[in-house]
Amino acid sequence: MPTYNYECQGCGHGFEEFQSMSAKVLRKCPSCGKPQLQRLIGKGAGIIFKGGGFYETDYRKESYQRDQKAAKDSETSSDKPGEKAPKDAKPAKEAKPAASKKKPEKAD
Repeated sequence: MPTYNYECQGCGHGFEEFQSMSAKVLRKCPSCGKPQLQRLIGKGAGIIFKGGGFYETDYRKESYQRDQKAAKDSETSSDKPGEKAPKDAKPAKEAKPAASKKKPEKAD
């Protein structure tokens, strides 16, 4: 059942009334008693859908769902210890042996 906003054109009194959609529009102001009530157009309230079947992702194709599951599985498997490092990780630099600064001796 919706809540309707009313305003009296005679005294300016405004109020909300919880009515069924089939109920008659109120005409008599509860404040001044004049028959000058006008039902206003309200902004309404948010609609809340509960349960399954109301989301865009519920109607995805099976191939899309398989691809998403595979991507999720590959992400979680790379997080395990002992696995390969991610592609964007830089490899560690290998240490090179230091070059000898001695001059080689000449053979006689």
